[in-house]
Order: sequence, then structure tokens, then C-alpha cells
Amino acid sequence: MSAERKAPDVPQAPAAVEESPEDVTVRDAVSAPDAEGVPRRATRRFPLFTRDTARPEGGGRAAPGDAPAPARQWPILAVLLTVGLGLLLTALDVFRVGLLLIGAALVAGAVLRWVVPDVGMLAVRSRFTDIVTYGGLGLVIVLLALMMQPDPLLRFPWLQDMLHFTVDS
Repeated sequence: MSAERKAPDVPQAPAAVEESPEDVTVRDAVSAPDAEGVPRRATRRFPLFTRDTARPEGGGRAAPGDAPAPARQWPILAVLLTVGLGLLLTALDVFRVGLLLIGAALVAGAVLRWVVPDVGMLAVRSRFTDIVTYGGLGLVIVLLALMMQPDPLLRFPWLQDMLHFTVDS
């Protein structure tokens, strides 16, 4: 036998390695290293800190980049100015006309989102979601403005029956 005896393979604690903060790369709060030691997403959760976001479909400028700022965002400005005018009319005690104008502005925003390919800041979510949201809210506001008391322009006879059924029960 040799004078030097070899010890059996026993796992040894790794030597302390000094790591500087520059050596560690973390992509997000939920990343974990894979077999090669490269960080990867271990879960489908969104990261804690968002570094960038994708623009919604149709979220490009509505006018060329050399145009002045208001011209580049004309769709959202048209909708906001119309809503502002409706709010002003509502504040001046012309409720029905003001609310109809607000509802019409939202419906027009839905139509713009559907027809115009690049609507600038009017694009908030996907095209479908924007159209359904703008159009649905605008339609509800218009219907409520038409049913507003006194002297409603739109009457649903079953609404009176529903009201009496819920109050009498």
C-alpha cells in the first residue's frame, strides 16, 4: 500500500468565493437559474419591476413625428375636448344635451379606434377591448340620458314594472 491514503469521496463545503454585486445578474424578482446557471422565468407571474411595455395595437402616432404634438394625438384630443364640452354643458344645467355629448364622444372614440390604424394615446388596451369599453360606456351613457327624468325621450314600460316589483316585494 502506498504511504498516502486517499480519503473516500466526501462532499466538502465549497470554498468561500467573494462575489461582488456586479457579478450577479437578476432579470426579475421571480427568475431562477436553470441547469446552465442562466436566470430564467420560473413562474408565469409578471415581474416585480417592469422594464418596458409593448405598445397597444394601433398605439403609434396618429400623425408623422415632425408634426406638432397636438396634431400627433388628434384622436384623443377630439374625444377629450368633446367630453369637456359635454361636462361644461352639464355643469350649466343642460344635463341631457351634455350627457348625450359625452356618450357620443365615447362612441366616436370607439369608431375611431376601429377605423383609424394609428390612434396615438387613444389606444390603451387591445383594439377589441378599447372598442368594447368605449362603445359600451358611451352607449350606456346615451341610453341613460335619453331615459332621464323629467320627460324621458325613451321609455321602457317593463322598467316601471320592475321597479314596482322590487319595491312592493
